[in-house]
Amino acid sequence: MGRLRRQFYDELGREYEKHYGKEYSQDENYNAAYIRVKKLKGFYSHLKVYIIVNIIIIVSSLTRDNSNVGLDFSGLTEWHTYSTALFWGIGLLAHGLSVFGTDWFFGSDWEKRKIQKYMEKDTANKNKWE
Repeated sequence: MGRLRRQFYDELGREYEKHYGKEYSQDENYNAAYIRVKKLKGFYSHLKVYIIVNIIIIVSSLTRDNSNVGLDFSGLTEWHTYSTALFWGIGLLAHGLSVFGTDWFFGSDWEKRKIQKYMEKDTANKNKWE
């Protein structure tokens, strides 16, 4: 394990002990799982705030007109009611891809398969002229 990685995990362990008061493991798999759980927790917190804020925006657009006693549904057809949800949703999607979609495009073993493919191709080219 590299020096910077070890420093990072040591800092992470101190933070973990400070918050939870438990022994920190030097096991790299445990540390990776801990980081993954922290990322998941951050994403779910982001999603929760996104839902709450957008519900508040939509409800406030219903009760926007003070002269009416009831609900005013004309606010539901206006762009500004949903613009926050749209643009924030793009950011939330990017956050979700960073947490869940790290292997979507290349896959978990893409690098190994590509290396193997190029090695086989080089071997075939070498044997071609022999």
